[in-house]
Order: sequence, then structure tokens, then C-alpha cells
Amino acid sequence: MSSTTLSAATRAEALERMSTEQLDVLVVGGGVTGAGAALDAASRGLTVGVLERRDWAAGTSSRASKLIHGGLRYLEMLDFHLVHEALRERGLLVDRLAPHLVHPVPFIFPLEKHWQRGYIGSGIALYDGMAGVFGRGGGSGKRTVPLHRHLTRAGIQRRFRGFRRDAAVGGIQYWDAKVDDARLVHVLVRTAVGHGALAAARTQVTGYLEEGGRVVGVRAVDLETGRELEVRARHVIGATGVWTDEIQELFRTRGLEVKASKGVHIVVPKDAVDGDSGLILRTEKSVLFVIPWETHWVIGTTDTPWDLDKDHPVATSEDIEYLLEHANAVLTRPLTRDDVMGVYTGLRPLLQPTAKGSLPGEGGEKGGKGGGDPTTTTKVSREHTVATLRPGLTVVAGGKYTTYRVMARDVVDAALADAAPGDRPAGPSLTADLPLAGAEGYPVRWAQRHRIAEERGWSLERVEHLLHRYGGDVDEVLELVDADPSLGEPLEGAPHYLRAEALYAATHEGALHLEDVLTRRTRLSYEQADRGTASARAVAGLMAGALGWDDARVEEEVSSYLARVEAERAAEVETDDEAAERRRLEAPDIRPDVPVGGSAAA
Repeated sequence: MSSTTLSAATRAEALERMSTEQLDVLVVGGGVTGAGAALDAASRGLTVGVLERRDWAAGTSSRASKLIHGGLRYLEMLDFHLVHEALRERGLLVDRLAPHLVHPVPFIFPLEKHWQRGYIGSGIALYDGMAGVFGRGGGSGKRTVPLHRHLTRAGIQRRFRGFRRDAAVGGIQYWDAKVDDARLVHVLVRTAVGHGALAAARTQVTGYLEEGGRVVGVRAVDLETGRELEVRARHVIGATGVWTDEIQELFRTRGLEVKASKGVHIVVPKDAVDGDSGLILRTEKSVLFVIPWETHWVIGTTDTPWDLDKDHPVATSEDIEYLLEHANAVLTRPLTRDDVMGVYTGLRPLLQPTAKGSLPGEGGEKGGKGGGDPTTTTKVSREHTVATLRPGLTVVAGGKYTTYRVMARDVVDAALADAAPGDRPAGPSLTADLPLAGAEGYPVRWAQRHRIAEERGWSLERVEHLLHRYGGDVDEVLELVDADPSLGEPLEGAPHYLRAEALYAATHEGALHLEDVLTRRTRLSYEQADRGTASARAVAGLMAGALGWDDARVEEEVSSYLARVEAERAAEVETDDEAAERRRLEAPDIRPDVPVGGSAAA
């Protein structure tokens, strides 16, 4: 695999090539599924481009529960296919594809009544059994997470000292996995680029190209420069999540309907909750996770309809109180608003049961061209659907973060099935055996972590932090430090990060704006009580050299980020979504979208 560097220079080159070369596949959408589709197609030998309107993972894919899990609750719904699929993907990610980013994590399922032990215990035993059969990852052939175990009330107390003794009669500890969601997306994009894909964030699709009734590309605008361009491709894939309805409107077609559901998470310091394991708690609506996260805990989530601005969903005071109330029901030391260091809000893309189609193997329904029914719709999972909405355009909608690779494979398969005469042939998906950037070399560097810490005079925790973020690519970060030892110092305002990490985000990870670093390349926007504001100027200064910013541009970036934080905080004291949204939208985007005229070209 060639270089996996994402930078302003590689972005400019990608846009230039996309505007002059015909691609086999163009992916619209830079979340986890779009990034996965770009990698899947590129690794099959196709020429591929991927465009994202904002930053990579700027939507749902950076605002999830940070879990890679089999979906324990889906067993209760008897959705064995989905659990099997998710457990297999969990095993692949932990064992082979991204062991540096996806790590096993224990959870305690508290039992409120004695009779629940047999009922819930049998379900978790089945979960573990399915994981043993389907979720071994294939690399080592061993189990990728430990087996569950039953706990007495005292057993819960030993593993979670801050758990109220009267909140459960006992419990069951089982294992799933956690992930830095935004980071996985960035690694997917970089891996795709390493296999030949052309990638450009901050590029808005404004229309489509059509010849003979077939979609043959898109019109787009580079939001950084205002340049308009046309990108020609034999097939366009839409992977836009909660914006699925919008992309269908843009391409003058319909067939899928996706509704957004708001999920809010809060972040509290590690010392605010006394425990060594996560918790999964039943609520009147669904489940609530208390997730151990390095020096913090992530608590979430809510599940409420969202019909407002999809770019900037926000939490209300009521959302935050809901999470605190349900966590405090089992904690000996109640959490308060003062404990909340950060809040983030994502939108789930919930596929509505309106798409025409059939189960795999039954064939798809045929319909009209653009503006009517999909030409082919295949309901490949209860959770996601792939539809060729018109010749040359295939869309994937719904799904779970954990099964992104399956969605990516399915949508590329469907695009290839819609091949026109002269299209490049391609074989089956290879991504089940394709380690992501940073996976190769990670085991060796992990084994050397004590030596690295001694040689550089760093704590072991610092080296492990770097390895869990960069894996085998940690050497690229260390090279920056070797060239400029000041980059090995802690980042101002955020001592658990190095200054080199902020620079690396701009030179290797495609960050184009200050908010890209503070909200997605790092997690300072919700890991720090000041939400990254104390680090903003230092990070902007580090990015300036790599991106050619002058003093005025640095001030623009810092001011924009500070306004964003102020607006988000103001939103979080409002009691309803409409009022919260108004407060959030008081802070304009650093590079706003362009109006979409919606015209197609022949």
C-alpha cells in the first residue's frame, strides 16, 4: 500500500484529478459507510473518488456511543441475523482490521430481580456462544473478547465500587468493544487513499450529470476556494446517512425514507464514577450505557425524533438531566451538571419501512427511471437497505456503525451489478482481510511500548495513548518530534495530548480547520471542561505553518471555534429542541454551504 497521507496538497491533487479523469465509482458522503465504500471499491481495483460536504465523520460517525457491539438487545427481538453479522464484524475489527482502535471493554448488566438471572443469563450465554462461532476474527482463530460471568451483589461491588448496593440483586458481566468513532473514519479514508482512492472533504455536490437517462457524475463546489467542477463517474454511490432524503431530492429520485433520531451523550471525569467496568442499564425507552473511556466516562444515549437542522443537532437541558437521572439511579455518588465536562449529540439514520424491494436471493423489483420507484432495491438487512434508484446511482441507507463494512460491501456490489457496457470488471470484496492504516506494525510497537517510554522519557500512559490512536503509524508522529523536540511537549491546555498530534492532524489526517482538530482528530471539544478553548490558539498556531495561514486566518479560525462553543453551551440550557437550535445556529459555520440550484446537465 502506498502513502496514506491526507493533507491540503493531496486534497487539491485529488480534486484536480477528479475533474479531469473519469472514475469507475464516485462516493458521495464521508462518514463511516462512505469511507468504507471508497475503500471497498478501491481495493477491488476500481478507480474511486469520495467527496464529503464537511469534514470526514462530521455527522453521525463522530457522535456515536463509541461502541463496536453485537447488539445484545437485538437478541431479545430474535434478530439473530443482525447479531450474527455484528458479532462477526466486531471480531474482525478487534482481531485483524483495527486492533489499535477497537478494544474489548467489560459491561455489567445489573439484575433487579432474581428471576432475571436465568432469562437474561441465557440470552448473554447465547450472545457469547454466537461470538465464539462467528466472531473470532479469523486472524488468530481465538476468541476476541472474554466470556461472560455471573456476579453476586458483592461481585458487582468489587468491579464497580460506586454502584448502589440496593440497585441490583446481582449481575452479569459480559464484553463488547469500544472505538474512537471519528478516528476509525479517518483511518478508513487514509487506507482508501493508500489503495488509490481520491478523497476531498469540504466539497459540496450541487447537481448531477446525466447522459441517455443514466447518471454519469456530479457537479460540485470546492467550499475552500469556491471553484466549481464536474466529476464524471460510471457509477455514483450515495452514503449520506441522515441526509439520504436530501441526496435523493438532489438527484430527482426517491425510493428510500430515512428519519433522524437524536442521541445525546455526556462526558464526565474518570474520578466522578468509581468503577472498573462499564454498565448497561434498562430505561423506560431503551438502554443506557456508562462507558469507561480512558480518563473519562461516556454516558448515553437518548432517543428522540429530530426534524430540525441536521448539521448541528444539539442537546437540551432536559436531555442532559435525563441522562444524569438514569445514571444516578445506580450510583452511590450522584452526578451533577457540574460534573459534565462535555456533551455531544448525534443523529441516527433510521430507515423507514417504505422502500419497495425484496430479501436477498428473491430478486429486486423493477420500477421507473429517475423521479419514480427505484430500478432495483435489495433489502439486505433489517438495519440497512441498498437501492439502485436510477441507472448509475445507488444509495445505501440505515445501518449500524459496527456493520459499516457490510454496508460498504453491499452498496459496491449493487453498483457493480448496475454496470454499463465498457465498465471495468471487478471481483468480490476484499475488505474482510484488509488491515486498516496503523494496524500493521501495531503488535510489535505495543510490545516495545516500555522501551519507547524509557528512551523518550515519557510515561507509559503517554506511549499507550499514542499507540491506541496511531497504531503502527506512531512512527510518523515520532518523526515530527525528532525533527522538532518542542512538538514532544504536552499540548497547551490539554496535557494528555502532544503538540505533535495537532500538527500531524493537518499534515497527515486531512484537517483543514481548527474545529476539525478540536472536535474530531482529538476529542477536546467534549473531553475538556473548557471544551478545547484553552488549546485553540496553540492548535491554530501549529496548523498555520502546515496550511499556510497568516495571522488574520488564525484569528478567524479561533474566533469561529470560540463562537461555536459559546453557542453549544447556550443551547444546553434551553428546555426544547427549537430554542436550543436557535441558540446553536447563532454561530455560523467557518465555511458555509453554497445554495443548491438543483439542475441536471445532459
